[in-house]
Amino acid sequence: MIDHSTIERVISTANIVEVVGDYVSLHKRGGNYIGLCPFHNEKTPSFSVSPSKGIFKCFGCGKGGDAVRFVMEAEQLDFPEAIRFLAKRYHIEIEEREPDPQEQALRNERESLMAANAYAQRHFSHTLHHHPDGQNIGMAYFRERGLQEHIVERFQLGYSLDQREAFTRQALHDGYSLDVLTRAGLTARRDDGSTFDRFAGRVMFPIHSVSGRVIAFGGRTLRTDKKVAKYQNSPESDIYHKSSSLYGVYFAKRAIAQHDKCYLVEGYTDVLSMHQAGIENVVASSGTSLTTDQIRLIKRFTPNLTVLYDGDQAGIKAALRGTDMVLEQGLNVKIVLLPDGEDPDSFARSHSAQELTDYIAQHETDFIRFKTQVLLREAQNDPIQRANLIADIIRTIAVIPDGITRSVYIKECAALMSIDEQMLHGEVSKQRRQRAEHQGPTRSVAAEANADSPREQLRTPTLPAFVTNVFCEEQERELVRFLIREGHLPLLAAEANSQQPPSITVGQYIIDELYNDDLEFQNLQYKKVFEVYMQLLRNADQPDTNALVNHPDPDISQLAVDILTDRHALSRGFWQHRYSGLDEPDFLQRAVPKAIQVYKTKVLQMDIQRLTADLATAAPEQVEELLRRIAHLNSIKADMAHGLGRVVM
Repeated sequence: MIDHSTIERVISTANIVEVVGDYVSLHKRGGNYIGLCPFHNEKTPSFSVSPSKGIFKCFGCGKGGDAVRFVMEAEQLDFPEAIRFLAKRYHIEIEEREPDPQEQALRNERESLMAANAYAQRHFSHTLHHHPDGQNIGMAYFRERGLQEHIVERFQLGYSLDQREAFTRQALHDGYSLDVLTRAGLTARRDDGSTFDRFAGRVMFPIHSVSGRVIAFGGRTLRTDKKVAKYQNSPESDIYHKSSSLYGVYFAKRAIAQHDKCYLVEGYTDVLSMHQAGIENVVASSGTSLTTDQIRLIKRFTPNLTVLYDGDQAGIKAALRGTDMVLEQGLNVKIVLLPDGEDPDSFARSHSAQELTDYIAQHETDFIRFKTQVLLREAQNDPIQRANLIADIIRTIAVIPDGITRSVYIKECAALMSIDEQMLHGEVSKQRRQRAEHQGPTRSVAAEANADSPREQLRTPTLPAFVTNVFCEEQERELVRFLIREGHLPLLAAEANSQQPPSITVGQYIIDELYNDDLEFQNLQYKKVFEVYMQLLRNADQPDTNALVNHPDPDISQLAVDILTDRHALSRGFWQHRYSGLDEPDFLQRAVPKAIQVYKTKVLQMDIQRLTADLATAAPEQVEELLRRIAHLNSIKADMAHGLGRVVM
């Protein structure tokens, strides 16, 4: 493991202008440098590098970050790999933290399995190209599938001889232990203790990690015996977890990032044929339903996912399964149904890259619209089925984390299904409220501070316990701006020689205020910033701008750069205008509590609307309680509006 001090040394040494200058022709303009963005095609420079802040930002495609983030994007590396890359560039010796015995044992185990798989890949590829059976059986199959030599070599395809122990005997002869071969899943044991090659008589598809190392295999039998499984996969191991792996991701990651889109297919040959057709931003789930880890792996490179399915009834049903999980992770999902009788493999082999791209562009449908249209066709005029359809669509929309996206879908679905839009809003809010209650509240460590803390002098009104956690994206972003820009600054300092606790920072105050009312940001990026603050505060550290810009999580570092380079930040526009003439401490003491009040007022307003909508369908015995809550919230809202200097109509 790379020592933390080494990581800090690399980050502090790496010169953002030098690092970016290796990839982009930069020209000085004022205190910054500009150039053409390396991440998207442009003719007019919108790519800026700030030496003083140590960050880059493209105002065209939106990418930004520090030197480490640039290398991660340019070279498609993960965080440790980018640190090593920069360390080599600046001749910094990587200091590894001495692992404990358990960590060392795990590392040795992983390296042994990696070495065995790398050996197996070389063996199977050599057999395919140089053994008579490899040529006559394995290569013949790949040619029959229309795969060209450069695809076979690039993806390191191979063949395992149809002999009981041909591979195992050779591996033992070359110095690999039977124990390692067994744990890697290359050799299998029978109950009587005898061994055999797991993949005997199969064409081999190596499965690569994101960094390009072989972590497992998929083997396809060429026998017609129906008792023999068509595909055989490596078992789970310390280096291979099927739920976290995607076939082809190593070969697709650069194209996915460049095109800002990922195509998802089902099988190995689907990926290979699409690559051969010239479409490289494609991965496969290897015949399994998508998992959360696989979705997050795709999201590392793009939030835009298009899933290709067969056009028959089975393909339509497959398209409706499991996609809610993708939406819940914040991805933009589209569906493409291929012509009946076609799959991505056959369609790619019979069409040029341009024809394939054009077909996808013309037929890809937003998932929510696709699901609504399919279910509407099934429901027709049956009122019960239509009611079930509406409930199904509501559950799907409710999992989407972004509030603006949810609102757009609600509006569109209301039109498609001829349903009152406000009713859909109410039902979606109810679903999200039930989900939040099921997950339970999260309390901040900062909220447990001493009640006599100086922050009580700036405390905003507390919301009643029954207020739900609604989504107010604009107000959430404004508070995050304060966190990232001024979070480390003191909001209220203890007076000299006083017995009060030390100064309260802007970040501590915001976190305390929101978690004191069990309010939690719903936007996933904003929520992550909060979690970083919480963790650092637990460790008695103070988050600052660098801690966020240099954070290994791309969601956090990207957001920090976006806000630091935002030319229209409300916190330095609206609030500075409102409190013009004040110095920094006075400005923050006025603006931050007011921003909190604006946020809470918005929460109250949306909750009042929700409760009012609930009145329309409430049972008689519930009406009085709903009216009491609405009146209570209106009273608090009026108090807050008075504090903000507003008139409540």
